Amino acid sequence: MAARGHVQDPNDRRLRPIYDYLDNGNNKMAIQQADKLLKKHKDLHCAKVLKAIGLQRTGKQDEAFSLAQEVATLEPTDDNSLQALTILYREMHRPELVTKLYEAAVKKVPLSEEYHSHLFMAYARVGEYKKMQQAGMALYKTVPKNPYYFWSVMSLVMQAISAQDEKLAQTMFLPLAERMVEKMVKEEKIEAEAEVQLYFMILERLGKCVEALDVVRGPLGEKLTSELRSRENKCMMMYQRLQLWPECNALSYKLLLKNPDDWQFYLSYFDSLFHLMDKSWSPPNEGKHCVEGPVQTTVAEAVKFVVDRMEEEDKKESRPLRGPYMACLELIHRLRQRGCPDEQELGDPLELMLQFFGKFGDKPCCITDLKIYLHLLPPEQHTQFKNRLGELVPLGEVGEDGFGFPGDTKALQRHLCVCQLSRVLGLQHALDTEGKLCLITELKAHYHYGLQFGDENMLWQCLGVLEEGLSFSPSNAQFKLLLLLLFCRLGAFQPVVDLYSSLDAKHVQHDTIGYLLTRYAGSLGQFAAASQSYNFSLRFFHSNQKDTSEYIIQAYKYGAFEKIPEFIAFRTRLNQSLHFAQVRTERMLLDLYTEADITSSLEESVKAMGLCPEEDDIPWDNMRDNRDLTVLFSWDPKDRELTEEHRRLSLQEELVWLKVRSLTLRLLASLALLGHAPSSRNSDKANENGVSAKSSTLQTLLSQLDLTLQTAAQITEKQTQVHTRFTNNCVICHCQASALRLSLTLQELETTGLVITGVIVPSYSPMLICSLPPELLSRCKGEVLEMKDSRLMTQPSLLETLVFFVETVCVVLWVASYSASVLRPLKSSLQKKRKKKKDSSTAMVHTHYRLILPLSHGSFSSYSPPFLTSLSVSLSVPLPSFSQEECGFTRAAMDKVQNSYLGSLQELGDLLRKRADSLKSLKF
Repeated sequence: MAARGHVQDPNDRRLRPIYDYLDNGNNKMAIQQADKLLKKHKDLHCAKVLKAIGLQRTGKQDEAFSLAQEVATLEPTDDNSLQALTILYREMHRPELVTKLYEAAVKKVPLSEEYHSHLFMAYARVGEYKKMQQAGMALYKTVPKNPYYFWSVMSLVMQAISAQDEKLAQTMFLPLAERMVEKMVKEEKIEAEAEVQLYFMILERLGKCVEALDVVRGPLGEKLTSELRSRENKCMMMYQRLQLWPECNALSYKLLLKNPDDWQFYLSYFDSLFHLMDKSWSPPNEGKHCVEGPVQTTVAEAVKFVVDRMEEEDKKESRPLRGPYMACLELIHRLRQRGCPDEQELGDPLELMLQFFGKFGDKPCCITDLKIYLHLLPPEQHTQFKNRLGELVPLGEVGEDGFGFPGDTKALQRHLCVCQLSRVLGLQHALDTEGKLCLITELKAHYHYGLQFGDENMLWQCLGVLEEGLSFSPSNAQFKLLLLLLFCRLGAFQPVVDLYSSLDAKHVQHDTIGYLLTRYAGSLGQFAAASQSYNFSLRFFHSNQKDTSEYIIQAYKYGAFEKIPEFIAFRTRLNQSLHFAQVRTERMLLDLYTEADITSSLEESVKAMGLCPEEDDIPWDNMRDNRDLTVLFSWDPKDRELTEEHRRLSLQEELVWLKVRSLTLRLLASLALLGHAPSSRNSDKANENGVSAKSSTLQTLLSQLDLTLQTAAQITEKQTQVHTRFTNNCVICHCQASALRLSLTLQELETTGLVITGVIVPSYSPMLICSLPPELLSRCKGEVLEMKDSRLMTQPSLLETLVFFVETVCVVLWVASYSASVLRPLKSSLQKKRKKKKDSSTAMVHTHYRLILPLSHGSFSSYSPPFLTSLSVSLSVPLPSFSQEECGFTRAAMDKVQNSYLGSLQELGDLLRKRADSLKSLKF
């Protein structure tokens, strides 16, 4: 609001207090001030809109919208009203209404450059590319400036990108955009680099690589100056697409002479070299080899080129560059792939890696550089390589503990690199148990020494070491991520929220690493913390819609046309994110389980969420898995690394689980709507009232849930050695499905009427009782934390089972509530119609009718509160091999786990008691 600009209007002085109140968040005073002003000046439209903004911000959306529409129908043209309405519609998430405002304004003031510009940007916010094209041309005709013309051209390109018919894009939109730019080129009206970039983009998308190359190499290419080597990079791209390998080779060679550390050009140099060799290409006898200069076509030339670069680096007194040394290893790798004997001329890979370590071993990048070339070493050289590396690490004299330590940070980094390489080579995994314990002791000793520069007991030790590390290095992200993972695996969610907050995840990281938090949020009983966690992620996804529109508008304003498709693709990627769908679904389920029928009815909760059971808004066919599964550093050997098969199985499991949860949510929404559907005995009327349609929806969703649970069972059977989401929860999901299936039977009973009471009623009453089978209750009993043989043992899976048990109780309660709404009027109707002599079938209905709830009630009440007493465990765990300081950190970690368990059980108990009270209040 503060950035509304200077307004040359006599009413500005009157409006200023309202603006100030809104800027300061004092919305009530803004409304009062607007009312006072409107009493004196009834036709002051801007005051009405500012009042509407105040109403919107105080939660009175309907009143605000009504007031705004009063002004909008008058089609105002004053800048104050238009800007205020724009702000209001953005806050209402109704950007499409802004376009109507400026359409009307442009009709009334057709020569206004400002209104035409605002109209174009309004179309940009809603992605109306066709109208953007028209608005851009109208703006150019009104004010003939180059940027406006190219806004229209870019809108044509966006129509091509968004077109579902690729043929239409290639035959209409892009050729038209090309002709529009060619017109400006012929008239010599190209002024800015952005216009050349757009021309190049169009030709590239049309596949006209020769023409694009001519543009870059011609006079227009001289305007490409904003990025370093922009012209050369575009030339290289076109050479590779056109398979002009001589030009590609020569340009790479020329650029590497200027900058021998540019890795991308080493790759293009080697690629082009081997393509030329495969085609037996030879340079002409006379003249230039190609337009870019001399071409190298033999392995000998390539070997000499790489060796010369290395020798130049060896001679330098300043810091050497890594590129030439890595290029030598890359060339050996490629020659070995082709079975070429010339690799021997470059030297022994072991000696080259030792040389590389000698020069760059004190840099953190050394491990990642060497890791990709370790396959060049045969297995029999692994131990030798590790020992030779150890000789290059300057360690001090061996102390009483049998270890020597580095004297400075560079030596410390070298020792760390050797340890990492040893792990990657698999040497640490090959140790026996005693050897691994000795290694752990040695690494801990080195860690404690390095601080001066800047079984279940094993798990507790691990937590203690990480807590200690975090105390000395509070900004170390890897410590936090490992702690977060371990706490979640232990079922202790309470400390995790603070750990994740301290990571200070930025922007897209809420999508890529947010799963580390939200994966465990709802299933460990910390409902308040889970809600907070979901908000972390949802806030980002919701703001992305608004922010991306603003990025696109800024890109138009500043001519960054090539970024616009990237912004659109980024927005699409986030909208189709697996994590977004999971978080949104889990958040709505959490709200229903913790609030529905407590703070508001189930139906009100469903309506507030805007849930429609018939519609599935999850893009299953275009789902994007944006999770960063490599966020934790790993130096494991190749056979223990994350594979594509692991990723595929993980994604499959997450999709099936999301399907189960999404169907459960939609079924609950169907149940809420069924509960308040009008009762009817006539099938035609039932169809008219939509009851039959709702029954059909419920039947369809239940069938889909059954199929999905079958898929889940198959996943569990295949992954017997891996704990999946379905390992403990398949039984509970089937219980929920059984309970929801009862609602379908009851709905049919309500629709068709009680014809044969003695048959229909008994058929459904056992189904409700079976929703909470004894085996489910028995699985919810146990010790989450207990002392056994002087060891502190945990059972985190019990917490997850408890959470889903409570969810099942909620589902059964809502089905029972719906049962009451169906059966109560049926019972009253039968009692009115019964004869003087009591009918036996009516008595049977009444008997089964009364027994449904008490039986469920009995199994439920026999379980609830006692489990809260299971955590009175004294944490006097003996830690004989720990120092006093280590014991302190380990016990602190144990306290966090215990406190988290207590908090989870407390929240579960509170919710269970509320549901028990609701169950008691149900009267048949």
